[in-house]
Amino acid sequence: MEPERLQKYIARCGVTSRRKAEKMILDGRIKINGIKVTELGTKVEPNSDVIMVDNKKISPVDKYIYLKLYKPEGYVTTVRDQFNRKTVLDLIDIKERIYPVGRLDYNTSGLLLLTNDGDLANRLTHPKYHIYKTYVAEIEGRTGENIINRLKSGVVIDGYRTAPAKVEFLKWEGNRSTVQISIYEGKNRQVRKMFDAVGHKVIKLNRISFGEINLGNLKIGSWKNLSNKEVKFLKRKQEE
Repeated sequence: MEPERLQKYIARCGVTSRRKAEKMILDGRIKINGIKVTELGTKVEPNSDVIMVDNKKISPVDKYIYLKLYKPEGYVTTVRDQFNRKTVLDLIDIKERIYPVGRLDYNTSGLLLLTNDGDLANRLTHPKYHIYKTYVAEIEGRTGENIINRLKSGVVIDGYRTAPAKVEFLKWEGNRSTVQISIYEGKNRQVRKMFDAVGHKVIKLNRISFGEINLGNLKIGSWKNLSNKEVKFLKRKQEE
């Protein structure tokens, strides 16, 4: 077998995506044959080198797992948390190592995909593939057509203009509005920041779909394996 880039090998072992594997390398969490490695260009010999993550030996996965979870508020979308907060993996009882695809904020609920397919996760989180994630946002104040059009066109947050979004007003209730918004980017707290930029604070945020995959009949805090149709959607996006 040909030498392989370390971050690609880590992803193939189901540890995390390639981009997150790069950070693990830079953080000094990877050893090859007992020696700590921090160079991103490092290559490994898969058939002979012993690669360890956090002092645990890793090896390529036997089969890929694809799950969807209805994440409740109050959980972090990481494998482990430095502040010992509850993570989404606390809700899933399987023996295989899996990790989240992308992120949902601590105070955001909704659809989250998890897998051990590192190459797929890397592609699904890249904005160039234009996979729309759809959210229902309950916001302070009564919004109108002008605000909806601004969000559709993109707004400036953190010094850059967001890509055009799909936005639909759903209802008013008292001094609150409910809006559905779909974006294909995945910046940190992006939806909340977009509404902040147009003068509306998000009170509750729920992700209801990831491309063609939706929550279906999942109850909050529960999970299930993706259907063959849902996996085919992900694989199709991987090949585009």
